[in-house]
Amino acid sequence: MKVTIAGGGIGGLTAALALHRKGLDVTVFEQVSNLNALGVGINLLPHAMGVLEQLGIGDSVAAAGIEATEYIFMNRHGQAILSDPRGLAAGYAHPQVSIHRGELQMVLLDAVKRALGADRVRTGCRLARFEDLGDRVRATFVDRYGNPAGTHDADVLVGADGIHSAVRAQFYPGEGAPKWNGVTLWRGVTAGAPFLSGASIVKAGFKDQKFIVYPISRTLAGEGRVLINWICNLRRPPADIPAREDWNRAGRLEDFLPKFEHWKFPFLDVPALIRGAEAVYEFPMVDRDPVDRWSFGRVTLLGDAAHPMTPVSSNGAGQAIMDAEALAQSLGTLPDPVAALQDYEARRLAQAASIVRLNRQLGPDVILDIVEERAPQGFNRLEDVVPREELTAILGQYKQAAGHRQSVRS
Repeated sequence: MKVTIAGGGIGGLTAALALHRKGLDVTVFEQVSNLNALGVGINLLPHAMGVLEQLGIGDSVAAAGIEATEYIFMNRHGQAILSDPRGLAAGYAHPQVSIHRGELQMVLLDAVKRALGADRVRTGCRLARFEDLGDRVRATFVDRYGNPAGTHDADVLVGADGIHSAVRAQFYPGEGAPKWNGVTLWRGVTAGAPFLSGASIVKAGFKDQKFIVYPISRTLAGEGRVLINWICNLRRPPADIPAREDWNRAGRLEDFLPKFEHWKFPFLDVPALIRGAEAVYEFPMVDRDPVDRWSFGRVTLLGDAAHPMTPVSSNGAGQAIMDAEALAQSLGTLPDPVAALQDYEARRLAQAASIVRLNRQLGPDVILDIVEERAPQGFNRLEDVVPREELTAILGQYKQAAGHRQSVRS
């Protein structure tokens, strides 16, 4: 069975590797001309790492990142609210890994090229349209200037082409732009001293103003430093959303740093860390409404093309990886491509949609809002503000909905 994958991001490359291991003939088409290690940090939860380990690249991914051991919720004064063990430290069968998104993509790209052949990743090809011809599906590509870049026939087309997916747009032509929740993110990577355990993820603040920080690489360990990923979230007026062409644009410190100027915690000088970044990127926190179908005939969606979600609790890349595993299981088991894509959709759509909805409700981040509402000036004893059991129950409910329990040791 031949498969065309439109999109060479994390989801598309993982799918290519997983499908190839099931014996399928796969070709990936990516719109950028050169795939480079771009972006900032992400977290791979244990169930996603389990998939990557099965694909034979778990060690390479772990070596490129940092195994996270705890996730700490804090208020804006730097007081710890809840510390949640992560990965192996929490008894899961697989680690949680914090890693540079570009480094992860390069590990995947190298694995795909070695397994499938370098000619099976074709760059500079953006999907323009597709036709389901009944016995096959034909994808038509253009280059960055809109010039013809060829066609490709296969038994299946997988749209892994992101939140602005051309495949999804052909299925849902009236959907319109992604939905902004009013929050803008500024992100950067800074070299700095390890903090707390050296493998801690910290989320501080509340719904209108948050700061997230965690280390993503030990490449500077010889200098006593690590690469630290940081994110600043601010709620802004609805009219302030940038045009699509400006997403991931260079950010300006004056647009957000003044709000964090006094966020100096005992373990971290937040404004100094922000100023130390070589580059800052800005983009809106957006998603799309869940849809009833991903699969139409011989064509389906995967990753952000299927279920774009706001970046809450590290689920974006992980859910794309879970999609890839499910797609490979379905296509590798059922000989009828149409039936296989329906099976894949049945495996994944409901859970992914539930996470989109939970993230719109801020997922476990409501823990921060509860404490901010009840103790805006801080607290002496957390138990005087909120029972710890209430907070752990919120976190546990989200974990179960997001599939964290899939990787726990028996």
